[in-house]
Amino acid sequence: QKLCVFLVLDPSSLFLLLSSVMDNCLNLSDGKLYVKGVPLLSEVPLNVTLKTFSSICQSSNAPPAILQRVQSMSNKGGFFGFKKEVSSDRLINSLGKFSDRDFLSIFRFKTWWSTQWVGRSGSDLQMETQWVLLDVPETKSYVIIIPIVQGKFRSALHPGANGHVKICAESGSTQAVASSFDAIAYVHVSTNPYNLMKEAYSALRVHLNTFRLLEEKSVAPLVDKFGWCTWDSFYLTVEPAGVWLGVKEFSDGGVSPRFLIIDDGWQSFNLDSDKLHEDAKNCVLCGSQMTARLHRLNEGEKFRSYEGGSLLGPNPPRFDPKRPKKLISKASELEHAEKARDKAIKSEGITTIAQVFRLETQVEKLREELDMMLLGEQDRRGCDNGSCKSENSGLKAFTKDLRTNFKGLDDIYVWHAVAGAWSGVRPGATHLDARVVPCIVSPGLGGTMEDLAADKTVEDGIGLVHPDQAEDFYDSMHSYLSEVGITGVKVDVIQTLEYVGEEYGGRVELAKAYYKGLSKSLSKNFKGNGLISSMQHCNDFFLLGTEQISMGRVGDDFWFQDPNGDPMGAYWLQGVHMIHCAYNSMWMGQFIQPDWDMFQSDHLCAKFHAGSRAICGGPIYVSDHLGGHDFDLLKKLVFPDGSIPRCRAFALPTRDCLFKNPLFDSKSILKMWNFNKYGGVVGAFNCQGAGWDTVEQRFKGYPQCYKQMSGSIHVRDIEWDQNMEATEMGEAEEYTVYQNQAEKIFIATPESDATQITIQPSTFEIFSIVPVKKLGEAAKFAPIGLTNMFNSGGTVQGLEYKEASVKITVKGGGSFLAYSSASPKGCYLGSAPVAFEWSVDGKLTLNLPWMEEAGGAIDVSVQF
Repeated sequence: QKLCVFLVLDPSSLFLLLSSVMDNCLNLSDGKLYVKGVPLLSEVPLNVTLKTFSSICQSSNAPPAILQRVQSMSNKGGFFGFKKEVSSDRLINSLGKFSDRDFLSIFRFKTWWSTQWVGRSGSDLQMETQWVLLDVPETKSYVIIIPIVQGKFRSALHPGANGHVKICAESGSTQAVASSFDAIAYVHVSTNPYNLMKEAYSALRVHLNTFRLLEEKSVAPLVDKFGWCTWDSFYLTVEPAGVWLGVKEFSDGGVSPRFLIIDDGWQSFNLDSDKLHEDAKNCVLCGSQMTARLHRLNEGEKFRSYEGGSLLGPNPPRFDPKRPKKLISKASELEHAEKARDKAIKSEGITTIAQVFRLETQVEKLREELDMMLLGEQDRRGCDNGSCKSENSGLKAFTKDLRTNFKGLDDIYVWHAVAGAWSGVRPGATHLDARVVPCIVSPGLGGTMEDLAADKTVEDGIGLVHPDQAEDFYDSMHSYLSEVGITGVKVDVIQTLEYVGEEYGGRVELAKAYYKGLSKSLSKNFKGNGLISSMQHCNDFFLLGTEQISMGRVGDDFWFQDPNGDPMGAYWLQGVHMIHCAYNSMWMGQFIQPDWDMFQSDHLCAKFHAGSRAICGGPIYVSDHLGGHDFDLLKKLVFPDGSIPRCRAFALPTRDCLFKNPLFDSKSILKMWNFNKYGGVVGAFNCQGAGWDTVEQRFKGYPQCYKQMSGSIHVRDIEWDQNMEATEMGEAEEYTVYQNQAEKIFIATPESDATQITIQPSTFEIFSIVPVKKLGEAAKFAPIGLTNMFNSGGTVQGLEYKEASVKITVKGGGSFLAYSSASPKGCYLGSAPVAFEWSVDGKLTLNLPWMEEAGGAIDVSVQF
C-alpha cells in the first residue's frame, strides 16, 4: 500500500524550491570569482560576498510566466555584496580584477546620457558604468555585472588601479548611511549575449519588484507613426502660428504627421527676478530657460492668447516662416560673443582690459539687436482676466483647430521637465509646496563631460515640489493637459532628481516618490502609455521608474553641428548618435521601447540618419525648420497616410560588433539587425570619425578614422532565435538578400561565405534578408517589398504560399521587388492583371499604386 502526497505550491514557493536544487554556474572562493570553473575575477577582497539568487529573492509580484522563466535560469546568477567597518552615505569597494579579457560596457558621459565603451581590463572602465559585459570564450559564454539598488542606495561601477573593478554605492543624502550590502550588484552568465540581457533584467525584475519589463506593458500608438517635434525649428520661440505652418508644410508635401511634439517653450515659466506671474521674455536658445521655474501649471501667454478658429479662416494671423531661423541665428551669435567675453575675463594676464571692453561692447550690441527683433513679443496679452477659461481660446482651442484641419493628427504631446520646468516650480506661485533646493552633484559624475544643462541646473537649485505632493503635482499638470486635447508628454531632464535628495532620504527615496506620482498620473490621464522619457540614462530611472513608462530616448540629442566648433562635427556627431542608440538599446530595450530621437531631413547627414531610423524599430520623427524639408527622403521612410513600415523589434548591434569600437578603431562598421514580419534586416553604417576622449572627457573628432571601411555581411548576423515568429525563418535553406542602396540581389545560405562590403564615411547599406520558398517544381520565390522604401521588407504585411502561386499583401505604393527563379505566368493586383518585368537574375518587379481606400494595402498575386 502506497501513500501519495501532493504539494500545492504558489509560483513564488515553487520558484524557491526548484532554485535551491540547481547547481550554480558562479562560485566565489579563494579570492576568485569562477564562472563554470573558469576564473573571471581575481584578488576579490575578503569583505566581498556572492549569494545565490534564491537566497536573496524570497518573493515577487512578477507574472507567473516571468517567474517560471527566471526560476529556470536562477542557477546562472548571483548577487555581490560587501561590508565596511564604518557607515557612510557613499562607499567604494573593489569587486576584484580582470585583464586581457574583452568587455563591452555602458557608462554615463553626462548626468543624463550614456554610451558604449569597450576595453580589456577593469582599469579601462569609465566612471559611472551602468553594466559591463565580459566575453568568456573558454566556456563559450558571456557574463554581465550590473550595479543595482539596495535599500536607499544605488550603485555604479568605476575603474580601479591594476585592473580592479570598483563598485560605488551611494544614497545621495548624509541622512541615509549604511555599512554593508548583500545585493548591491547582480552577476549573470549565459551562452548568448542577447539572451543574457533578457535573463539578467528579468531576474532583477523578479528580485526588485520596482519596475516592469517592456513585455509587460503596452506602447503608445505613435510608435508606428511619423511625427514632427518643434524643438530645432523654434527652440523657445515656439508659438501656435509657427506650429500650424509646420504641420501644414508636411501635409502639403505629402508626408502627414500623425503625431506632434510641442517641445520646450510652451509653458508658463519665468526667472526668480521676474514678477511672480509674468512669463520670461526674450528666451530663444536652450540655456536661457534653464534657470527658469514654472509659475503656472498651464500654457504660457503665447498659447493662452490663441483665439479659436483664427488659423482656420481665410485671413489667418501673419507669420513670417523665416523669423524663427533669424532669431536663432542672432541668438547664437550673441551666445558665441558671451562665451568669448567670459573666456577673456578668465584669461588673466593674457587679455587686456581694452579687449574685454571691446567684447563686452559687442555683446551689448548683439543683445540690443536681438531685443529689437523680439519687439512685439512683449506686447502679447494673456488671459489673466479669465478669458483663458473660454472653450474657444488657449491650448484647448488650438489643439481642436489642429485636429479639425489636419485629420490624421492622432496625437499631440507637450514637453515638460521632471520637476516641471528645468529648475522646477517657483515657490509661492502655485498651490504646491515648492522650495528651492540646492543641487549636490555626485563625485562619480566628475568624469563626465562639460555640460551646459548640468551647469545651469546646478546654478540656482531646483524649485522642488515636496515629494509628498508628487502625485498632486503631476496630476494637476496632466489632468489639465488631457482636458485641453493633449494626449501625452515628453518628460525631460529626469536625472535632476539625483541632485536634490539630501533632505528627502536620498536619491532612491526621492525617485520612488516622484516616479510613483508620475506613473499614477500617466495611468489616469494618458492611457497608461502616453509618455516619452528623456535625459534618463541611469539605473536609478530604469530600476525604479519604469513600472508604467514604456517608451524613452536611447541616445543623446540630435546635434546638427558640434557645439565646440569643429566644422566636421556636422558629420561625425551623427555616427556618435547611432552608437549611443544601438548599444543602449541592449539594456534599455528590456524596460522601454527605444526611441532614437528626431533628426532634420535637410541636414548634411539626413540620409545617414534616415537609414538608421528605417530599421530602428521605433517611431520616426523629425525636427525640420520651416521650409527645410527633403520630402523625397522622407517618403523613403513614411507612407502617405503617416504610418511607417516599422520593424517588429528594436535594432541591436550584431554579435561581431559587441566588443568592437565602431567609432574610432579605423576598422569596424556598425552593423545592426532587426526583424520584419517575413524576413530580417541588417543595416551596415560607417560611423568612424569620432569618439570619447578619456583625457579631455568629451566626444571629439578623430579625422584620421573618417574614411571608407570594409566588413562583411552574413545571413547569420540576424539572431533569428530572438523572436518566436522568426525562429522558423532562421531554419531556411536559402535566403534572398537585397541591398537597398546598391539595388543588388543575390542568394545566400547559412553555409555561404560572408559577403564583403565597403561603406563610405557617413553612409550605409541596408540588407533585406528573406527566406526562399520552393513552390513545388514551379519556382523558388521570396518577396523583398517596395524598393523605394529603405525598409523594403517592412512593406510586406501578408504572405500566403500555395502549390504554384503566392499572394502577398503589400502596404504602400511604388516599385515592388521579389526574387523568382522562373518567370511567372501572370501577376495580379486583386483580380486584375498587372504588367511585370522579370530578368534572369531572378528580379521580378511590378509597379503598385497607393490604395487610399484600403489604408494603403493591396493584394499581389503571382501565378506560375
